[in-house]
Amino acid sequence: MTKKSPCVLGVAVLLSWSIAIPSEICADPQGAGQRAGEVSRVIPAVNIARSGKTIPAAAKTAVNWQDLVNTQVNARARIALDDGSVLNVGSDSSIKVVKHDAGAQQTELELTYGKLRTQAQKIAKPDGKFEVRTPAGVAGVVGTDFFIEYANNSMNVIVFEGQVKVCNLGGVCVLAKAGQMTFVRSGNNSEPPAAPQQATLDQLVTASNDTIAGAGQTAAAAAGVGAHLGVLGTIGIVAGAVGAGLGVGLTRKGGQAQPGCKINPATGQCG
Repeated sequence: MTKKSPCVLGVAVLLSWSIAIPSEICADPQGAGQRAGEVSRVIPAVNIARSGKTIPAAAKTAVNWQDLVNTQVNARARIALDDGSVLNVGSDSSIKVVKHDAGAQQTELELTYGKLRTQAQKIAKPDGKFEVRTPAGVAGVVGTDFFIEYANNSMNVIVFEGQVKVCNLGGVCVLAKAGQMTFVRSGNNSEPPAAPQQATLDQLVTASNDTIAGAGQTAAAAAGVGAHLGVLGTIGIVAGAVGAGLGVGLTRKGGQAQPGCKINPATGQCG
């Protein structure tokens, strides 16, 4: 009786497995492994999910296409994309860098939950785009600074600088300008995003503070770290300021943040 070699049997088993496994399982997602940028600042604990593995994030850790960046409670992360754009990820958040082609100016992000502030480079190419998608809708930007949060089945957007096109998943959109906010709820694409309205000073400051990747920092203190501070202008440290991006200040008037004046830090009013 002729016995088969163990090596032959092993090869046969491996071949049978390769035939049984669908090709799509073996294939990598589009662009997976291609560099998008790197972590520039982190408050532990932050990790990156990549190809079925979990990698602890630290300064200089590379961020690739298809990476999922997760921050735990009280953790923050700042990601410098290769085109010069900056992502400030708030605590208890999850964001996927689906695609970031710096040369083609094509960026796609997915915020599964939590808070994110972006400072996106100006789009110069006709087919360029910078989009953040949530389960409720999509925010598309062209050279701007904005905050986006997805929580309780609602996507909330606050614009610090420039303009943001906010759409529901049905393609109905509104255009929010600097100092304005809007929101869109998930689960009902027949409902358009809310009409943009002026954000309050408290909302602007809170949005900035919630995404600063610096332990114990206020928005004013972080101004010297990154200077990605947008439309709030010089409000002053006493008021919990965020730096001057548009060269104008904001003051309270009927609970609203009003542009167009220089703020007196002692009073919080136009002076």
